[in-house]
Amino acid sequence: MSLSPIIEPLIGWFDQNKRLLPWRRDRAPYHVWISEIMLQQTRIEAVMGYYARFLDALPDVKHLSEVDDDTLMKLWEGLGYYSRARNLKKAAVMIMEEHGGIFPRTYDALRRLPGIGDYTAGAIASICFDEKVPAVDGNVLRVIARIQGNRENVLLPQTKKRVTEELTRVMPTRPGAFNEGLMELGELVCLPNGIPLCERCPIRDACTAYREGLTAELPVRIKTTKRRRVELSVFIITAEDGRIAVEKRPEKGLLSGLYQLPNLEGFHDEAALAEALTAWRLSPTEITFEKDAKHVFTHIDWYMKAYRVQTARKADRFLWVTEEELKSAYPLPTAFQKLI
Repeated sequence: MSLSPIIEPLIGWFDQNKRLLPWRRDRAPYHVWISEIMLQQTRIEAVMGYYARFLDALPDVKHLSEVDDDTLMKLWEGLGYYSRARNLKKAAVMIMEEHGGIFPRTYDALRRLPGIGDYTAGAIASICFDEKVPAVDGNVLRVIARIQGNRENVLLPQTKKRVTEELTRVMPTRPGAFNEGLMELGELVCLPNGIPLCERCPIRDACTAYREGLTAELPVRIKTTKRRRVELSVFIITAEDGRIAVEKRPEKGLLSGLYQLPNLEGFHDEAALAEALTAWRLSPTEITFEKDAKHVFTHIDWYMKAYRVQTARKADRFLWVTEEELKSAYPLPTAFQKLI
């Protein structure tokens, strides 16, 4: 099924109904780039405050290329997927060193920057520079699957490849508006979980799922990745002066380079917990169970048991920080924040 019939009504609808979002006030590639990276797997409402704070601290590529890692991680704290923030800085450095501080203007050049994949390169190239390339994300895949009545698994790379090729063939003279229109339609109208607002859809006359009553069945999403369960005993350790123990995570791996509350892998009885604390050269005067918690990563689930610990002695292996310092200076992943 050709996608050409949806172009004109979709762009017309987008022109009339697009949300006035901060990154749409201009077509500056830096603004679009930061917003697109932040919006990956995060709701627009949640991103607004982060975006404003990030731009206030790092208003352009030069500032981003020069920021120290702890400050960058603190600005990103709560968004998760911290490798994205690290890649932002790597890309900014590359733009400064290899492009003279000027943002690359083509899809191919953008695609070579760290952390910029097919979707983000397509979004920046089409929105900022009018290059006729698609930007295919989950919203777009859902919209196209329903329009075409296609039962392919949208989580498979070959499905995304086919949709990308079909959209490439019909890219109009306003590719940015077309791409944003597809994304906006998926965000506001062609909703997931079988509840699209078809009565508001500008392209429902061209939609197979609407015509044949298949909106609850499409798109097809079949996950093939097995999730790994990790159990952790986490300590909220407080010294007599009220300072809390934190430590920096390894420079490689999950949540690399961020700070964490001290923890042990696995669940343990009180005797084993006390033994571990003593081995860390602490003097625990009280160990109290605080709460159970779960944190979901892309392919891993953390199951945590948190314990509050009072200690009469500070161990040198930890950083001892005030609650205010923890809030303002030390990037602590959400997984640990929810325990405090």
